[in-house]
Amino acid sequence: MSDNPYSVDPPARPQLRKSLGVLDGVAIAASSTAATTSIGIGLGVTAGVVGLHLPAIMLLAFLPVLGIAGAFSRLNKVEPNAGNGYVWVGRSLTPWLGFMVGWVNLVAVLAFLAYTTAVTGSALIQLAGDAGLHRVGGLALDPGSTAQTTAVGILVLVAVTLTAVTGVRTAARFQAGLLVFEYVVLLGFCGYGIVTGPHDFSLSWFDPFAIPSATALAQGLLLSVFCYWGFESAFSVNEEVRDPRDASRAGITTLFTMLGLFLLGSIAFQRVLSEEELVGHGAEGLAFFGDRLASQPWAALPLIALMFSAVASLQAGVIPTARAMFAMSRDRTLGPVWSKVSPRYGTPAAGTVLIGALAAVVAGLALVIPRLADMIMATVSAVGIVVALSYALTAIAAAVRFRSLLHEDWREGIRAVVLPALSAAALLGLGGYLGWSFYTSADHFEVSADNGWFLLATPLAMIASGFVAAAWAKWVRKSPYFRTGKGTDADAPQLIATSSR
Repeated sequence: MSDNPYSVDPPARPQLRKSLGVLDGVAIAASSTAATTSIGIGLGVTAGVVGLHLPAIMLLAFLPVLGIAGAFSRLNKVEPNAGNGYVWVGRSLTPWLGFMVGWVNLVAVLAFLAYTTAVTGSALIQLAGDAGLHRVGGLALDPGSTAQTTAVGILVLVAVTLTAVTGVRTAARFQAGLLVFEYVVLLGFCGYGIVTGPHDFSLSWFDPFAIPSATALAQGLLLSVFCYWGFESAFSVNEEVRDPRDASRAGITTLFTMLGLFLLGSIAFQRVLSEEELVGHGAEGLAFFGDRLASQPWAALPLIALMFSAVASLQAGVIPTARAMFAMSRDRTLGPVWSKVSPRYGTPAAGTVLIGALAAVVAGLALVIPRLADMIMATVSAVGIVVALSYALTAIAAAVRFRSLLHEDWREGIRAVVLPALSAAALLGLGGYLGWSFYTSADHFEVSADNGWFLLATPLAMIASGFVAAAWAKWVRKSPYFRTGKGTDADAPQLIATSSR
């Protein structure tokens, strides 16, 4: 056995326990996408950009994301790997871009977890207010304070991280229970809002050409892509499902479910709330929506659903990220701590705890933006750009890998090559245009959610840090990944199955 801490002989290669089915994958992906959180918070943020055209922007954003989902599904069929995009892009394009996909997904999830931590804390503080608790000692509780919401949310983050350590199936069952409650409340209130809302329904809500400007359209599309972000979490556990095709089924099922929920929520919110009310309540939008439709205690149900969604998405953010880091670690592009598998739980326990700890640190750093609504806007804008880049690179990898189908079967070629390529071009174009609009919208740098240079610098810093980390992995860790672009087990997808407990 080599002294190299990364060296693992084939019989001892770290394996994740295969115990998941398609419904478990749907629970993980749906929790990661967090429809209730996206509806309760994301709709208000997006309405601030596109006005009363939420259904139009959600439908329009779905088209490139569907092309991306097709690329994920096809790549997963030929090469199921916990690293997914990191492995597929490295193999089909270049290891540098493959590493970049893995890296930007890591930093994007850390930013997402920081924002979701604050959202969770905000929901809990709002619930405390509904129960009559408005002060603790001499401190007045404020659900709009980043400091207070982050402090409360970190406690929840610690709890869900420890739950994720015990096993992905346990976490999936926990998330499934939360999802059932969320969706019953969401469907009930949104359905009631559509029927009873005071504002007239209008077909103009579905007209993307009525959106105020090209910049608003681009930013609205990336914000909506962010709302769909997370469906690919089903592919991050593809080494823990009994059949890799279950990961593909779970990802596609989740994506169409999200489309239905986002359209339902968009129409309901615009039927019940005016544009000013929708934009003005930000992180407290779902609670305000509930108050307009019912009196207490029933009005608290949407807020409870939001809290459950945020808790589930915290856990769902930790789980796939730890698996992606596991895949990168066994390729020696990251340190060996990420590929340590707990003999008791069959999970990357150390990596899972480390993800939770890093997320807590990033959540603390977010305190430089004191207002929760501003922190959410800055985070969503930055993550939207890097997610679009990650999705686009994965789609391009699929188009390159299956390009021979254009000559063998033109119908399959269109699905496997043309549609992913068009989706990638759309997302890259949107990201580039939005970045340029950020650059030209300001003449100085300021840490503020309305400063274009800050909004541009944040995703650029995420990407630049990836090149630094890649250089370290190539020349210091001397990872073989940078010679071949192939991830560990890339040519041996049938992993050794261990019995589930």
